[in-house]
Amino acid sequence: MEESAEKITVVTVCDNHYAVLLAALLKSIEVNYKADSAINLYIVEDGLIKQNKDKIIGSVSKDVFHIYWLKLSEIIPDKSNLPLDASSFPLNVYARLFIPHFISPLLEKVIYLDVDMIMEEDIQELWKIDLQDKVIGGVVDRSGVVSSTWGGISNYKELGLSPDTKYFNSGLLILNPKKWRELNCTERILKCVNENKKYTNFPDQYGLNVVFADQWLQLDSKWNCYAVSKEPNPYLIHFIGIKPIYSSYAYNEDYKNRFYHYLQLTQWNGFKPHNSYKRLLKKLYNKLIKKGYEFFSKKSGS
Repeated sequence: MEESAEKITVVTVCDNHYAVLLAALLKSIEVNYKADSAINLYIVEDGLIKQNKDKIIGSVSKDVFHIYWLKLSEIIPDKSNLPLDASSFPLNVYARLFIPHFISPLLEKVIYLDVDMIMEEDIQELWKIDLQDKVIGGVVDRSGVVSSTWGGISNYKELGLSPDTKYFNSGLLILNPKKWRELNCTERILKCVNENKKYTNFPDQYGLNVVFADQWLQLDSKWNCYAVSKEPNPYLIHFIGIKPIYSSYAYNEDYKNRFYHYLQLTQWNGFKPHNSYKRLLKKLYNKLIKKGYEFFSKKSGS
């Protein structure tokens, strides 16, 4: 496969639980894409079984996507340095921090997308955004600022941050991988989260916002419209919280309908929402995995 600095490059991370979400995301990108050149797509697979990989491949056009499959264990071979926080987020959320180290060294720009999204605009428009002198670009989170009592950075004062410092969501990011590597950002973010684990309700997002405080490019809010939003013309919809693959989804119904519009164009056509117990079991599983790593890391260090 041919890689170049000019081709649109997208990275995402997926496990078996969210394979259905990835299929809808990729189909939404494909449907709204107007160019002839293929998109370089890196998929970091966290234990994906062959059946789900085959369904994803069969759901998208080979003329639109050149797919590079990478295993999570390949890009993060040693998980001992990953922050083993108490949240229910899987360890694969940290994969985005390693992007500049596993993509082509030729690239000067890359887009990261969470799998729980659908694209309603031509991704070329996102790719054209100039990062200027910034390493990273994103959209302001629902919490708005670091001093938010429910979603910001609870120890922002101790970190020397102003209460009105804007806080961005890590679900959609534009990165300059060369500058990222030069500034040693992966190590700095992991160190930050490890040193402040008791404050990290959204661990990777916490570290990104501390390291890049006031040093990131703010994108139009339409590029990351959360499921609770009422924006009628979003460029991208982000299903934070309960996903539309669950029967308990209770956010913007039009956004849910848009998700299923794209999903029906994939090999998950006819998919029926899961009961919420699957969601709760996944959260419990994520916590247990972290506890397991924590136990064995302590044991090996004793």
